[in-house]
This record gives sequence, structure tokens and C-alpha cells, in this order.
Amino acid sequence: MFRKPLIGVAVGALLLAGCGRQDDDAAAKPDAVAPVPAPASDHAFEPAITGADFAELVRTLASDEFEGRGPGSAGEERTVEYIRAQMQRIGLQPGNGDSFFQEVPMVETTADPSTRLAITTSGGAMDLAFGTDMVVGTRTGEPQVSVRDSEMVFVGYGVDAPERDWNDYAGQDWTGKTVVMFVNDPGFHVNDEKLFDGRKMTYYGRWTYKFEEAARKGAAAALIVHDTAGASYGWDVVKNSWSGPQYDLPSSDDPDPRLPVQGWITADVARQLFASAGLDLDEAYRAASRPGFKPVPLKARLSVDLNSSTTRKTSRNVVGVLPGASRADEAVLYMAHWDHLGKHEGEGDTIYNGAVDNATGVAGILEIAEAFAQQEPRPERSVVFLAVTLEESGLLGSKYYVAHPTFPLEKIAGVINLDAMSVAGRSRDFVVTGIGSSELEDILKPIAAMQGRRLEGEAAVQGGFYFRSDHFNFAKAGVPALYAKGGGDLREGGKAAGKKAAEAYARNYHQPSDEFDPSWNLDGVVEDLEALYGVGRELAAGDRWPNWYEGNPFKATRDRMMQARPPMASR
Repeated sequence: MFRKPLIGVAVGALLLAGCGRQDDDAAAKPDAVAPVPAPASDHAFEPAITGADFAELVRTLASDEFEGRGPGSAGEERTVEYIRAQMQRIGLQPGNGDSFFQEVPMVETTADPSTRLAITTSGGAMDLAFGTDMVVGTRTGEPQVSVRDSEMVFVGYGVDAPERDWNDYAGQDWTGKTVVMFVNDPGFHVNDEKLFDGRKMTYYGRWTYKFEEAARKGAAAALIVHDTAGASYGWDVVKNSWSGPQYDLPSSDDPDPRLPVQGWITADVARQLFASAGLDLDEAYRAASRPGFKPVPLKARLSVDLNSSTTRKTSRNVVGVLPGASRADEAVLYMAHWDHLGKHEGEGDTIYNGAVDNATGVAGILEIAEAFAQQEPRPERSVVFLAVTLEESGLLGSKYYVAHPTFPLEKIAGVINLDAMSVAGRSRDFVVTGIGSSELEDILKPIAAMQGRRLEGEAAVQGGFYFRSDHFNFAKAGVPALYAKGGGDLREGGKAAGKKAAEAYARNYHQPSDEFDPSWNLDGVVEDLEALYGVGRELAAGDRWPNWYEGNPFKATRDRMMQARPPMASR
């Protein structure tokens, strides 16, 4: 990643007032945990992007004192206060009116881990235990939800895609039924590029879409069959992610439909369930991938009493801004999510520190903010630095920000997202998730070339990573968004070393073992941050309005947004 001198300058000018002002005093909020000071440090930050500064930020955010950065916890208070303190140290101004905080209302729901699913089949009864055989939850915000004697039907991949002439729900009334479906897309397991995008996941393959579609159809419950290849993560990730508190926006702030009961079952449970109906699970995967697939009754009925503790709380996005020198009403936005999985009950290490995911991203935007604050001349456009909450709960903090932006979306030239940065050293490749999406790549490409690097798409296209991080909410709203980081072709050790690093991260993903490691090679992080800083610097210095490439599904939204924008004032 390219290195350029970073020279200091004071920050001035006034910020366009943001919507929805909040008071910075956490004690004024009745549901807030009293602020707890972050651990003290005598680290001396440098004006340039450095591995030492990055390490200090990650080490602090991922320390046990932050308790896994769970929304609504004492760990949140330490986290958001620390991020605000760093933004103030850097010289940023409050990014939401006179506050660094944007309150995000949330409903915290914790399912009783003693919950069991009762399934009756022609071959007998199945009694499924939470965590071992299945995980379930409710998004209704209700403390008690019951589903009784619900007919279970296999709906393939649970997709209704008119533009692809595909409807797994065709021909039935789904009211009160329980739908069972596969994760990913119809083309995935048969590796057929003619079906959807083959092994490259579309949005129809994401579990979030599948539950929303089942709710739109009127189902009472929905269960996804887990498989490691299709989901791109193992059962432990599902279990850890669905255990403990789960968060949603209040229904008044989220128009998406909601299911009374939704969750996952293991492949072993699915194989037994399908066999009881005279079906072979492997053949079911093949059948669900054939055009014209029809829903298949499983000759089984589901009952569950789901008790949950529910609490209405408030979490917070943190927003800082460096006002532009001449076009302060226009912005470039950097973002990362600060939240992780918090603390769980149990023995041993129960703190999910989230060092790579995503203390690295937060540290990254703070390092880039410091670079901008020291830049001479100052950027013409404002530069916004947004640390969002509730990413791990379905990208909720960014969803709320997009619905209540501190800058009008049509005034945001582009978004750059940092999530789970590579700490394996310098790479020859720069991976752009969802490559071929927007003209932001045209800015990044020559910068990467100056570093002797090439742009590539993600290798694990089946993972649907483009839909799994916060930039996606901006993309759906039409704002061009870039999600890029160091790749797996390492300068030391090549692709073999990159594969080893990726496998190590996969073992730590959503585990207590995702902790700061002082042996990380941060040379690659520094290069990545300098490259992403370079993209924003060019965008903030000029008057370009990047768009999505032709054929991208978000381009029409951006086009309408730009056409509806008031005429630009003379410069």
C-alpha cells in the first residue's frame, strides 16, 4: 500500500447540522449504563498511519475491559466513549448536530436456552435441544410466542425471484405453516452458473432475505438447514451468534416483515426429518436446484413455546466529521462497526473480544481520520467517520443511519467500509468484495497499482460477503460503496501463506479466540489504510460523483437520487 507524507493542518469551518440531535450525556438517558472510563494509556499517537498506532487502538478495543463490545452493555459505554475520545483527540467535530452520538433504538430479546422444538412425524417424535440441534428466536419483541401443530413444508431455497422466473412458494397459502429451506442459492450445490450466479451468492441466498420472504408469505415459522459450505461457516458460528441477547430495531423503525419464530437446524436433524417423510436430503438439494421446483410436504408438524426476556434499550452510532474547506455540505463517508458478541454465560473464556471483527475496522477509520486531520491542503468536501452499532444483529446501526442520515444521501459522494481487516502482512492483491460494482473501483485501481498490487474479487464468492457488512444498506439506498482489503497472495509466503492465515481467522471467527495478537504483521494493514485513505482523499478533493456500473441493480436508485437533487450552487 502506498505511503505518502501526511502534513498537519488545523480543522475549521462549521458542520451542516445533522438530523435527530442527541445529548452526549449518557446519564440523561434512562436506559443507559453509566459511563465507565476506558483503560488509561500513555501511547503517543503519530500523525501518519502507523502499525503501532493501529495496534494500540485494536488492543484497547479488543481488551477484556470492553467485554466484547455488546450493544446495551457496560462494554458499549466504554467503547463509544473511547471512540468519541479518539475522534476528539484527532480533531474531528461532532457529526450529528452538536453530538458525536446518534441514538439507535433497539429491542433486546434473549431466548430461553431451555427452549425445545417438538416435531411429530410419521415415524415418531423429534425433541430438538437449543444449541445442539437447533437455534430459534423471535423478532416480534414478544416475551412469549407459541406455534402449535404447524404443518412443515420444504420450500427448496425459499426464493421468490420474478426476474429469474423462480418461485419456491408458488401455488400455496402459507399462513400458519413452517417452512424449511436451504441456505445459499439454487445454483450453489450443483455448481451451475446458469442458475442464479452459480456458486456466487446472490442476495436471495442470504438467510436474512429468506426469513423476510417467509414472513411476507405469512408463515408462522421458518427453519434454515445449516451446511458449512453453503453458509460459509460452521454450526458453532450459528450457535454463538444466536445465543444470548439478539437485537432488532423497533417495528416502527424497520419496515421489513417479521416472523414469530425463525432459526436454524443442523444437517443431521434435517437428514432425519427428511427421511421420516421418505425423502433423501442429498436428492432434495438436487431437486431444489431444478427449475420448476414445487414445495414438498414433510409429513411433519412443529410445536414450540418460545419464552424470551425482552427489553427496550438504546445503542449508539458514533459520528465524527472533518468539515470541508469549500463544500462542507458534500461528504465522503468512512465506516466500520464497533459492536461484537459481548459476554456469554458459561465456563472458561466467555468474552467475545472481536479483535479482527471488527476492532480492526474501527482502528482503521480512526487512523484514516488522523491522516485527513493532518492533511494539507484540507479536503474540499467534508469527511465523515461513522462507527455503527448492531452490525452483528443484521446491520441495524447502519440501517438506522441510512434512514436518519446526518448528511443527505444524495450529498454523499461515496462510502468506504472497513470490516475485518487482514493482519497477515503485505499482499500482492487488493480484494474488492463484489468487484465490478461501482466507479469507486476506478479510483482505487491506480492507487493499488502504485503499490504494485492488483484488484481482485473475493475468492469465497459463495459466502455472500457483499451482503454481510454495513456498506450494503448504503448500496440498497443507491450510494456507491466500496468494501476492500488486503488479499491472500502474500508477499511473504504467497498464496499458501494467505490460505493458512484465512484458515486461522475462520477458526477464530465469532469465537472468544478472536483476540489481539502482538505477533500480527501489520505492514499490510498500513498499506491498505493508505490506499483507502487515497481513495477518499481524491474523492474529497474533487467534484466527482461516482456511480454504479451499468447493469448494477443499485444504479437506477442512484440515478433517480442524482436527478432529484437540487441544482448545485455555484462554486
